[in-house]
Order: sequence, then structure tokens, then C-alpha cells
Amino acid sequence: MRTITLEEHFATRPFLEGPGRHAVGQDELTNRLCDLDELRIGEMDAAGIDVQVLSLTAPGTEQLDAADARHWARTVNDHLADAVRRHPGRLAGFAALPVADPAAAADELSRMVETHGFVGAMINGHINGRYLDDEHFWPVLARAERLGVPLYLHPTPPPRPVIEASYTGNFPDAVSAALAAPGWGWHIETATHVLRLVLAGVFDRYPRLQVVIGHMGEGLPFMLPRLERVFGGSAMSPSTGLDRGVVDYLRQNVHYTFSGFNFEPNFAMLRAQVGVERIMFSADYPYQSMTEARQFLDDLPLDADDRDRIAHRNAEALFGLPVD
Repeated sequence: MRTITLEEHFATRPFLEGPGRHAVGQDELTNRLCDLDELRIGEMDAAGIDVQVLSLTAPGTEQLDAADARHWARTVNDHLADAVRRHPGRLAGFAALPVADPAAAADELSRMVETHGFVGAMINGHINGRYLDDEHFWPVLARAERLGVPLYLHPTPPPRPVIEASYTGNFPDAVSAALAAPGWGWHIETATHVLRLVLAGVFDRYPRLQVVIGHMGEGLPFMLPRLERVFGGSAMSPSTGLDRGVVDYLRQNVHYTFSGFNFEPNFAMLRAQVGVERIMFSADYPYQSMTEARQFLDDLPLDADDRDRIAHRNAEALFGLPVD
């Protein structure tokens, strides 16, 4: 069975010495992020992973000023493009974008898709406290729709005022940091970001735009029935002014990956709420094990057709990846 994973990260050593210096602190992890050749391909082979779609590790470029974001996005994108050329059929790329400069970000997306064959872009959450529902950033969304490539919305810690208000309490700083990021805040932040896009009418303005989120939907599948009730058009529902129901967008403009959430009950809920045609495989390498992710996929109670859809066919269709 062919397998394609979609939330798989890389970095360059200069990036980790600069904007990403707080992202990692382990030599082994750094080596896995930076090696795009023998080590990575060997671990893919050992785990039974055929293709990785790579993206710059968080925090990405979203928290940089516009000039630094433009520099680092172009630098890391060119580095990744070289690796994709070295390993055709094994590696593909999501562009890093200098979203603080929307016009430059749109042009960088075009450059990487049209010149280097990248299959979309990764955006790490808010941009210095501003979200993609802000019309300031809509040139990036418009370009993605025109190019026919999805945007993968990846978690990032909430803005500092939110961390101080909601995630700092009567517990140690290390606990606060975990609560604000992988333990809770990352996922709630990303789910909220998606809902902001929906409620701002982004998908009415750009109806062909597709967004991908990870971690079995960042909590949204659990909330879909509640969202349908609150925004479902009853006499008690607020008027959204949208062309469709809120949940329709989550089932028609959003796709969902595993990315480190190897929990069968979560998968069952996601499948029940959005269907297998919206679900794609991921491992979240090198932060999570490719081997464990592959074993989880193999063990899911699925028929062969649905397993193939999740393992590779949905990704091939969405991203235009070559069919093996």
C-alpha cells in the first residue's frame, strides 16, 4: 500500500540558529530536521513511508517582520526545492510564505508552485497576532485559489496576551507552556482560526480554496454537532450572512490529517463527522514516529478501499501528486 504523509517537517541549520533557535534543543532532533537525504529517506524506507510532503518547522516565518520573513522564506524554500529535485517521487514541498507581506507571500507561493512544483503552502497560525480572516491577508488566499493549491494551517502558540490571560495560572511556567501549546492551546487556536475563516466569509469569496488541518481536526469534529445547532439557522441562531451553513464549509473546504494523533476513538469521530474522503495520513516527523503512525494506519478497522484513500489517494487528488 502506497503511503503519503503531509505534516512532515524540516529545517536548515542557519534557520535553527536564527528564527528557529527556540524550536528545538536536541542534537538528534536537529539532525532529523536538517537531513533531507540518507537519514530521512532511510527512516522513511524502514517505516514504510513512500512520500513525505515537507514543510518548514514551526515557528516558521509567521512571527518575523516582513523583511526577515521574505529572506527566510525564499532561503528555506530554495533549500527544500533542491532536496525535492534530489529525491523525485519521495519528497514534495509546502512553501513557507512571508505572510507579513501578503503581496510578497502570494508571489512566493506562485514561484514555488509554478517554478518548483510545490503542492501548497504551510502557514503557522496567526501572523504576529493577526489572523487570515483579516482582509489584509486575502491576496494570499486568492493566489492559492487561483493556483489550485491548498493551504495547510499548522498550530502555533497563541498570542502573548492570550497566553497571559488564559494559560498562566497557579502552576509552574513549564506547565503553562505545555498548556498553551501541545497540551491544549495549539489545537484550540487552530480550530478557532478555521472558524474565523468560515465566519468571515472567506470560503464564499474563494469557494475553491481548500484548507488542511492536522491532529484529527484540532477538536473540531467533536464540536461539529454543537456548531450546527448554534449556527444552524434556527430562530435562536445569529445571522452569519454566509451562503451555506457553517458546518458545510468544514465538510467541503477543509481536509483533516492524523499528524501524531494515533488515537482510534478520535479517528472514529472524525470519520463519522466528515467521511473518509476528507481524511489523509500524516506522521508529524520528526516530532512523532513514522513507524508508529504507519502501524496505526495499518491497524485501523477499515476496508481496503478506505485505507487506500486515507493512505494516498485523497492526497494524490487534492495535491495533484503523481499516482504510483
